[in-house]
Amino acid sequence: MSSPAAQNVILGIAYRVLAMACMACLSALVKWTGSRGIPVFEIIFFRNAFAFLPLGLYIWRTTGFEVLKTQRPLGHLVRSAVGLTGMVCGFSAVQHLPLTEATALQFASPLFMTALSALILAEPVGRHRWGAVLVGFVGVLIMARPAPGHFNLPGVTLGLLSALGAAGAMVAIRQIANTERGPTIVFYFTLGGTALGLAGSLIFGWVTPDPTTLGLLVLAGLIGGVGQLFLTEALRVAPVGVVAPFDYTQLVWAAGIGLLIWGELPRVTTLVGAVIVAASGVYILHREMRRFRRAD
Repeated sequence: MSSPAAQNVILGIAYRVLAMACMACLSALVKWTGSRGIPVFEIIFFRNAFAFLPLGLYIWRTTGFEVLKTQRPLGHLVRSAVGLTGMVCGFSAVQHLPLTEATALQFASPLFMTALSALILAEPVGRHRWGAVLVGFVGVLIMARPAPGHFNLPGVTLGLLSALGAAGAMVAIRQIANTERGPTIVFYFTLGGTALGLAGSLIFGWVTPDPTTLGLLVLAGLIGGVGQLFLTEALRVAPVGVVAPFDYTQLVWAAGIGLLIWGELPRVTTLVGAVIVAASGVYILHREMRRFRRAD
């Protein structure tokens, strides 16, 4: 394990796990500031505006600001619109659901991405991956518990729309990734999020936060930006097939934070459904990597 390749794999996994820890902390901060009366669009503004600090430092130290030149402005607009729609839904979902459940519903994103890749990109999706998608949605139903007295319709709907938005954003990234670099895509998404958050706050109302809440909003932006950079670095140093399964560690972080701060105990159905969805997502990734290896 002392070879450079093995060291890169370990480093990539570490970056991915740290990224998931950041994303779980971000969700907790969104839930906390939302409970203190801060509207979703205002949270989105702080999340993106202060993410420019770590992002700008990263670009300055690595690629240089010439990376901001783009050949696909319309592609960035589409990616930002879809991704930010998912962000609005995701930030709203954590206001209606326990942190663990809101996080678990995000695991449906690879399932949606497989379907969207077939419908929008016309990519071949074989029976194995379609079967994994169907099994994954059974897991979603188990998590959602669509039974009288147990179904949180607003929370589950927002959570699934957030996962759909994330999947749509990944499909949009695939369409522009041949000309646009990772930092370029992240920069314009963050810029779009700042503009959307500010516009939404001005239209729907700005709530002036108290000093403690203001500090938490700034922290949300910094953590969100750092988490995004960890994601980028993980993919830079290690193959996606190695690091992507560690996305599911976010559930562990979310469960710990939810228990520590709000005393939330994950329901058995949430954990069982999340395991099924995660297994489906890992299998879809496995089949995807096999397809790319055959193409090479």
